[in-house]
Amino acid sequence: MKCFSRYLPYIFRPPSTILSSSCHTEADIISTVEFNSTGELLATGDKGGRVVVFQREQESKNQPHRRGEYNVYSTFQSHEPEFDYLKSLEIEEKINKIRWLPQQNAAYFLLSTNDKTVKLWKISERDKRPEGYNLKDEDGRIRDPTTITALRVPVLRPMDLMVEATPRRVFSNAHTYHINSISVNSDYETYMSTDDLRINLWNLEITNRSFNIVDIKPANMEELTEVITAAEFHPNQCNTFVYSSSKGSIRLCDMRAAALCDNHSKFFEEPEDPSNRSFFSEIISSISDVKFSHSGRYLMTRDYLTVKVWDLNMENKPLETYQVHDYLRSKLCSLYENDCIFDKFECVWNGTDSVLMTGSYNNFFRMFDRNTKRDVTLEASRENSKPRAILKPRKVCVGGKRRKDEISVDSLDFSKKILHTAWHPSENIIAVAATNNLYIFQDKVN
Repeated sequence: MKCFSRYLPYIFRPPSTILSSSCHTEADIISTVEFNSTGELLATGDKGGRVVVFQREQESKNQPHRRGEYNVYSTFQSHEPEFDYLKSLEIEEKINKIRWLPQQNAAYFLLSTNDKTVKLWKISERDKRPEGYNLKDEDGRIRDPTTITALRVPVLRPMDLMVEATPRRVFSNAHTYHINSISVNSDYETYMSTDDLRINLWNLEITNRSFNIVDIKPANMEELTEVITAAEFHPNQCNTFVYSSSKGSIRLCDMRAAALCDNHSKFFEEPEDPSNRSFFSEIISSISDVKFSHSGRYLMTRDYLTVKVWDLNMENKPLETYQVHDYLRSKLCSLYENDCIFDKFECVWNGTDSVLMTGSYNNFFRMFDRNTKRDVTLEASRENSKPRAILKPRKVCVGGKRRKDEISVDSLDFSKKILHTAWHPSENIIAVAATNNLYIFQDKVN
């Protein structure tokens, strides 16, 4: 864990939010963060439907300390607010998830989704423009055919680099309920989109048809006992995926077994300890995120108070359980009253599956080393995050005497929460979204 207290922070904000931290608008709040497969690009989506893509600076011999800095590469409006007239329902533009596709050529592709519609975006660079049209003027107006007396061969002239984002596919009208997750398959031809009751499988080339692979909607909605909260494909077995539920269970499904995967292959659930049973038990056991390890051997799940690691070969109990903020157990009543108990925290693996990261309140985020069993709490805040400063571990005091560097559990700010985080696929670089600020921390450069 030696490196975790030695991260260098950079704070980035989308170009449209040059406001002070205290007066951001609701639309500026970051709602998802995702590195691409190489880690060279990092995308964020916000509640205003915008996607901002950051690109990592190349290493420079003159400025070695700039290794890992990310600068804005492209900004575009991915989704607009809509209105469903048949159901008299407003559809928010908020970006729920972003998933990158592996790079096949010079362009980059990503999927972004709001509550109802998934879009495939192409991000490409243009540094040349054609000149010398036959039928058009240089400013694009159609020429009078009678004035065209000679045939011209268009030529490509250099121009300032332009980064263009264009929507290539729009996948819509397939979900009755809100989409909570999307996942690209390892065959790179298909992906799935998940809402509260159904999971649909799409081909990336076909927009007007999807296949329903999971449907847990009962004939009588009054019999509904759980909803799907997240789903993800296995990293290298294209037939396998998992989905988690609001009851704290995880189901692993094999698409080779049946076209409709209502019968799972494996069922992961930890029996509840009767001594811990309370009014809030069912709410806090709901799984907000599920992630396969890079190796595909383990699953990580996040519920309200803990992060759990499951071995795919052991269904009856988790392999490891990490307490994220156990000091909140006595505060569940007030967290229920202010709706914080329904917050959906995400969790991520580092590139070697040896460290886990997830968010908490007061702009704290937690890291757990699976090998040494050590953990650390760090804070993403503008006050203590000067460029190239060293982050100090934070501690929460639960009662009794409070030390100088500790913060009391009663003075935690529940409006500041780290819900979305991402980890570079191969390096110790992490991205942490705190309200409308994006913090990028990296290992200390010697």
